[in-house]
Amino acid sequence: MGGPFEGSSLILLTTVGARSGKRRTSPLGFVADGDDLLIVASAGGAPKHPAWYHNLLAEPRVTVETGTETFEAMAVPAWGEERDRLFERVVRVAPGYADYQEKTSRVIPVVTLRRVSDG
Repeated sequence: MGGPFEGSSLILLTTVGARSGKRRTSPLGFVADGDDLLIVASAGGAPKHPAWYHNLLAEPRVTVETGTETFEAMAVPAWGEERDRLFERVVRVAPGYADYQEKTSRVIPVVTLRRVSDG
């Protein structure tokens, strides 16, 4: 990635459309948090949440593809103080997200992706 996210890692997040039921894939930056991944529904500071965020609220089981593996995960949105703590963690790694938050009046969501074990 270039710009404020240069050097950031990317995933492909596949969600199921909340209305269409179709699988949708979005490239996203992420921050590792132990075994979990943190993603941010910034939409570049747009006034509305991105479609993928609405999709995972309706169906939290998602597919995550990194450069080396593909796995199923549960998407867990953070709220209140937990969201603020996680957002601060993300901004320490990828400061561009702070710029996006300044551009919008909405609180930009942070979502934890937790790997689903096959067993």
